[in-house]
Amino acid sequence: IVFKTLAEGLVKEGHSVDLITHRLKNTPSFEVIGGVRVHRISCLQSRYLFTFLSVPKVIQLAREADIIQTTTFNGAPAAWLGGKLTGKKVVLTIHEVWVGKWPQVTNLGKLGCLMHEFLERLIYLLDFDCYACVSDSTRKDLLKLSINKKRAVTIYNGVDYNLWDSRKYTGRAVREKYDLEKNFVCLFNGRPGMSKGLEYLIKAMPLICQKISNVRLIALVSRDKAYAKRYDYILGLIKQMGAEDKVVVLNSVPYIKLPFYVKAADCVVVPSLAEGFGFAAAESCAMSVPLVASNTTSLPEVVSGKFVLVRPKDEKAIAEGVERVFNGQWEKSKLKKFTI
Repeated sequence: IVFKTLAEGLVKEGHSVDLITHRLKNTPSFEVIGGVRVHRISCLQSRYLFTFLSVPKVIQLAREADIIQTTTFNGAPAAWLGGKLTGKKVVLTIHEVWVGKWPQVTNLGKLGCLMHEFLERLIYLLDFDCYACVSDSTRKDLLKLSINKKRAVTIYNGVDYNLWDSRKYTGRAVREKYDLEKNFVCLFNGRPGMSKGLEYLIKAMPLICQKISNVRLIALVSRDKAYAKRYDYILGLIKQMGAEDKVVVLNSVPYIKLPFYVKAADCVVVPSLAEGFGFAAAESCAMSVPLVASNTTSLPEVVSGKFVLVRPKDEKAIAEGVERVFNGQWEKSKLKKFTI
């Protein structure tokens, strides 16, 4: 979503954009989407191989480009090399800095964390012309790594407020479909990875039920194979907490349908342990739906409207936050807008 909105937005402004990405199964090697020329590199379904196999295409297109834009992690080395070989400036977009955080925000083993942190540090040793951080929180973490302060800027991700316009949607159909007309509905949307904190929300459900008897949680959870073990863990945790009748676990929905689910909620919960930006929070605020979010990393920068900030990794705090929303005791501020 970040780069779809950015690339297509640049095209609408009259610029020429080529995008190089990993080729997934059953996708063409080249097509034009929204005016963006999309080049897909076959990498035997390995994003790690993309780092190396994308280099020839990067160099080819960089020769005709004015600027190269890339992101952490796997595309960065190829873009940096392409910039050096063609004399073009390179912008590195940084979503999150996970140096020192890998064990806390992933389910990788000790060796996996050490390897990924080593590779991440290697990227920050490369010399980019500009470091575009998606929040002040991310920029603060980046500057701890001795990056040139003058080259590090905060550029928030763009939210498409034409799509996220609360006047266009009603959640009635979603509530009817899942028999939630008489319930207080909480919504979680995201992958089941550790950094998203879903397990703490699940653990909070018995506490929430003590105060709000008719509460239901809709959890839109990615079933990507990369998170298969975590997905099964979440289902087991729901059963362990005796919350099967209180939690509705659904597959992630197409992005264009997501506003209907957000609008169906009485409260959106973002229990993340870390966020570089926090689309789920920003989008919920845009829809004027009360939000409970972890008071950590970028989330205090992003939240606005009706919200409650709570301690991360604390099921009791999450439960108290949801209860505050139920009682209309949220914080209130002017809506922050993060335009494309």
